[in-house]
Amino acid sequence: MGRDKHRILIVEDENDLVELLAYSFARDGYQVLTAADGETAIKRAADELPDLILLDVLLPGLDGFAVAELMRSR
Repeated sequence: MGRDKHRILIVEDENDLVELLAYSFARDGYQVLTAADGETAIKRAADELPDLILLDVLLPGLDGFAVAELMRSR
């Protein structure tokens, strides 16, 4: 069974920015997923298989570079 909407995972720890981006993408018809830290982002990406990941570099815990490296290795 296919998905109707493309999925975007927003990985950002600033809630106001997440809300703005999520609203904008949802309004344009995308399914929006969010994560506020690197560990959650890795799990959500593996579970939800987003079509696009918007990844902040400065995250609590694992930074965006480490998250990207771990995601690429999987």
